[in-house]
Amino acid sequence: MLDLIYEEPKPKIYSGAKGDWELVIGMEVHAQVASKSKLFSGASTKFGSEPNSNVSMVDAAMPGMLPVINEFCVEQAVRTGLGLKAKINLYSAFDRKNYFYPDLPQGYQISQLYHPIVGEGEILVNLDTGIARNVRVERIHLEQDAGKSVHDMDPNMSFVDLNRTGVALMEIVSMPDIRSPEEAAAYVTKLRQILRYLGTCDGNMQNGNMRADVNVSVCPAGQYEKFRASGDFSHLGTRCELKNMNSMRFIQLAIDYEARRQISILEDGGTIDQETRLYDAEKNETRSMRSKEEAHDYRYFPDPDLLPLEIEQKWVDEIYNNLPELPDEKKIRFIKEFNVTEYDASVLTADLADAEYFEKIAKDRDGKQAANWVINELFGRLNKADLSIKDSPISTNQLGNILDLISKGDISGKIAKDLFDIVWNEGGNPSEIVNDRGMKQVTDTNQIETAVDKIMNENPDQVAKAKENPKLAGWFVGQVMKATGGKANPKAVNEIIAQKLKN
Repeated sequence: MLDLIYEEPKPKIYSGAKGDWELVIGMEVHAQVASKSKLFSGASTKFGSEPNSNVSMVDAAMPGMLPVINEFCVEQAVRTGLGLKAKINLYSAFDRKNYFYPDLPQGYQISQLYHPIVGEGEILVNLDTGIARNVRVERIHLEQDAGKSVHDMDPNMSFVDLNRTGVALMEIVSMPDIRSPEEAAAYVTKLRQILRYLGTCDGNMQNGNMRADVNVSVCPAGQYEKFRASGDFSHLGTRCELKNMNSMRFIQLAIDYEARRQISILEDGGTIDQETRLYDAEKNETRSMRSKEEAHDYRYFPDPDLLPLEIEQKWVDEIYNNLPELPDEKKIRFIKEFNVTEYDASVLTADLADAEYFEKIAKDRDGKQAANWVINELFGRLNKADLSIKDSPISTNQLGNILDLISKGDISGKIAKDLFDIVWNEGGNPSEIVNDRGMKQVTDTNQIETAVDKIMNENPDQVAKAKENPKLAGWFVGQVMKATGGKANPKAVNEIIAQKLKN
C-alpha cells in the first residue's frame, strides 16, 4: 500500500419517495492486449484496415484449423495481473462459450471461465486529495474478441467485418466495491492509467481497445455493509448490465439514470429484471437489450483444441522483476524527490509521457518551480491547442533552459513567460533569444537606483503617502518595471524602494 494516508469516500445516497438508496457497482473492463497479432493466429490487429483484411483461416473458423496460443498475449496478461498486485495462476485453461452472433464465425468464443490466468488483485482509485477507494479485482481472464456487425449502411442488409475476430482481450472483473458514478469513472481512469504504464493496452476507448460493461444495482441504505460483513449477495439488489461503455462521461450519466430507474420501479412495488441494457447518449436513457444470461446459458465446456496453460513461477518472477514504476509509486517518489504537492504529483503522473517530460525538466532543478511551469504554462497551452505532450512545440531542453535562465537571474518570471511564448511559436534556443533580443534582466543596482530616484523625484506626493503606508510601495515597483521594460530584477527593485522610503 501507499505511504500516503487515505480516507474512503462516503457512498452516494439517492433519496427516493419512500427512503434512502445506495448504489452498488461492479465493472467488467475489456482491454485489448497491445499485441501485433491475434490470440490464436498470426493475423494482424492493426486498427483501421480494410474490412475483412486481417483475418486468418483460424479466425474465419475454416474446417480443420487449430488455434495456437500467442505467448506474448499470455505474458501481457501476467504483466497486467502483477501490476494490479494480483495472484498469478500457474495453471489456467480455456473454455468454449457458445452463442450465435453474425460476426462470430465459430459460433462460440474461446474464453476462460473456470480457471482464469489471474486471480484476486486490487486497484487504489483516487477521487480527491486524501480520498481514495480500494477496489478489489476478482479475476482477469483471456478471451478472443468477436468481429463487428454494421447495420446502418443499408436498410435491408447487415455487413460483417471479421478484422477484430480473435483479437486478444483481457477481461478485468472487479468486485462490487464501487459506490457512485464518479467512482466508476475514476476506476476506469485509474485502470487505464495502469495499463498504459505497463504497456499492455493502449487504453484507446474510441477505437474500442478498452470498453466497460457496468453492473448496476441499488439497495436500501445500510444493506451494503451487511453484504461486506457476510458476503451474502441477498442483501444487494438485482443487477443490470450496461453494455459496451466507452466514455467516462457516459459511464457516469448511464449509471445515474439506471439507478434512478431502478429506484422508481422498486418504490412502485415492481421488481428489477436481470438484463443487459444499452445506453442511448442522445436521449440520456438506458433501454433493454436482452435478458442477462448466466454461465449455464452459454454451455461452457473445456476447449478440446487447447491444452491447459501451465506457466512457470520463474517466468512470472522474471516478468515481475522487469515491471516499470507504476503510477502510485511514481506519485510518491515525485512528492518525496521533487517536493511537489500530492495534487501536483497526481497531475504530473496521470499520463506516462507527461511524467517522463516533467522528470527530465525537474532533474537537478527546483522541483516546485518545474511543476508550476509544466502544469500551468505547458499543460495549459497544450490543452488550449488540443495537443498531447508528444506534440509539444517546446522540448524538455528548451523549457529546462528557460528555468535555468530564471534561476541564474538572467530573466524575471514575466520575461520568462514572454520567452516561453516566443519559443512556443518560433522555436529556437532560449539563451540565444534572450541575448539576441535584449531580454536579459537588469541586475545592475546603480541602473535600477537611477530609475527609482527619477520616479520618486517626479512623484513627491506619492513618496509621502508611501512613507505613511508602506503597502503603497508597490506603485513604485510597477513604475520602475514599466520604465525598464519589465527587465529590472524585481527583488532588487523592492529592496531599493524599501530602503529609500525608510530614509
